[in-house]
Amino acid sequence: MNPHKKIAIIGGNGMLASMFQHDVPAALDLHLFDLPEFDITNAEQICSILTALTPAVIINCAAFTQVDACETQQEIAFQVNGEGPGNLARVAQQLGAVLVHISTDFVFSGESATPYSEDDATEPCSIYGQSKLKGEQAIRNSGLTDYYIVRTSWLYGPNGGNFVETMIRLADERDELAIVADQSGTPTYTADLVTAIWSLIGASADCNSVAPYGIYHYSNAGVCTWYDFACEIINQLRNENTTLKVQQVKPITTDEYPVPAKRPVYSVMSKQKIVAATGMNIPPWQESLKMYFEVRC
Repeated sequence: MNPHKKIAIIGGNGMLASMFQHDVPAALDLHLFDLPEFDITNAEQICSILTALTPAVIINCAAFTQVDACETQQEIAFQVNGEGPGNLARVAQQLGAVLVHISTDFVFSGESATPYSEDDATEPCSIYGQSKLKGEQAIRNSGLTDYYIVRTSWLYGPNGGNFVETMIRLADERDELAIVADQSGTPTYTADLVTAIWSLIGASADCNSVAPYGIYHYSNAGVCTWYDFACEIINQLRNENTTLKVQQVKPITTDEYPVPAKRPVYSVMSKQKIVAATGMNIPPWQESLKMYFEVRC
């Protein structure tokens, strides 16, 4: 990565984009874009803005991520998550830019018993997953070859709504929490995902070459249920002498907590490909959660 490369961050007001701003390699020049001035569903608008900037890399953090709302707002979901990435891909191709697109574990059915690889069949079980898969397909069908599609899962970090912050709030409000214990996946700290993306494009301090283009999986190391995750959040808070109202965390089944959108029962992803391409060490999810609490406080 040559000095002073322009990087366009799309969805600049979101949780992941905020972390990119906190971890910027010295050689890069970040430019953030978001609604209403930048709408990824408006092909003409984004072409005009990005052509004026001429970025070397476009990182798409923009998405409609409210999984249950996607079930009732399907048109918006498919426009933002499905068509928007294709618009960005076509502009990237015109500019000779690299596109980095953030996707999700929800593109899988959740019926596997072993971690999903990048080549495993996709079969989303929700509108959110279907719309995100359509976005991946739009990039792959655009003619652009210089792209990274990075699938991640259970994302949390500063400056955004997420499971960790929800648990902190509820643990301070309620005596008992009931958390789903039959869905397995892996949490991902935004700081770690950002580091992984910088490594992929050759922008990190310890990486001087770009990884091969294509689809990659990244989450923290390990496996847990939402119940396990909640228990670890509360345990770490108590280890830091945080006063909490909650006295009991009760495991429940998915059927006991009905929601509009179906979730994958198992969405653990293999990270062998990204490790082989970059040589990175992926921290365990418990360790990254501890790092988050240290930064948060």
